[in-house]
Amino acid sequence: MELRIFTEPQQGASYDDLLRVARTAEDAGYGAFFRSDHYLSMGSVDGLPGPTDPWITFAGLARDTTTIRLGTLMTAATFRYPGPLAISVAQVDQMSGGRVEFGIGAGWYETEHTAYGIPFPSLGERFERYEEQLAIITGLWETPVGGTFSFEGKHYTLTDSPALPKPAQERVPVLIGGKGAKRTPALAASYATEFNLPFVGIDAAAEQFARVDAACAEMGRDPSEIIRSAALVACVGRTDADVARRAAAIGREVGELKENGIAGTPAEVVERIGTWRERTGIQRVYLQILDLADLDHLTEIAEDVAPQLD
Repeated sequence: MELRIFTEPQQGASYDDLLRVARTAEDAGYGAFFRSDHYLSMGSVDGLPGPTDPWITFAGLARDTTTIRLGTLMTAATFRYPGPLAISVAQVDQMSGGRVEFGIGAGWYETEHTAYGIPFPSLGERFERYEEQLAIITGLWETPVGGTFSFEGKHYTLTDSPALPKPAQERVPVLIGGKGAKRTPALAASYATEFNLPFVGIDAAAEQFARVDAACAEMGRDPSEIIRSAALVACVGRTDADVARRAAAIGREVGELKENGIAGTPAEVVERIGTWRERTGIQRVYLQILDLADLDHLTEIAEDVAPQLD
């Protein structure tokens, strides 16, 4: 079982804040540092000092870290054209020495679109664009050097693209996720290296993973080729008092966190993750860390929980 760190910097974080968390995660031995792709805070927080762009963030982290993998849950297809996005991700992969993982979703948070002048089409159109972006971005990366890539879709057309630059990795891992019952599993079967479920219950996760397996079977792909993962809020402490303190710091109740997230003492958390693994087959957990100032939280999980998950 691999533990990864997942942050929500739109809630209030500068690049330096994220760098401290990424370096702490790297030193502690986590598998990856991930962040969201949002331009507006959620809930009652003011989000100061304001949003940061993930791929600009990762360009910095590519040079300011050395080993930890870097990725998004999830880049919004509504925010960028697929050609320039493929260029940005490939460049950051080169800058990092091949440490990028590319999570992409259809986009969902309407208010951030209107706040920053980004078109927000209907759900059906967003999903059409999402599907075309997956085909274009992966197609550009997979085109041999010296060849060209063309694509004609409903929303995007590319003609004789040189399909450059190439990522450092032979294949950048592609993460797809979400609760859609039909189109999402089909896209995962076609494109995903990893399928991620954020903030759902164990039963719902098991059902969705089964849909992905069925979609793979339908197209003749081995479902075991797709890594299963979940993203869950983390609130771990060596004592009950530590757990309560960390829950209060993020404005949550301990009982609710234990029911819906990864919370409690190390023994409780190891048992909770074990239940997830047994019932859903997940291989990775993305720990959503909401208090980015509490670096001891990351260190304690790495010391007290991770060694018990082998």
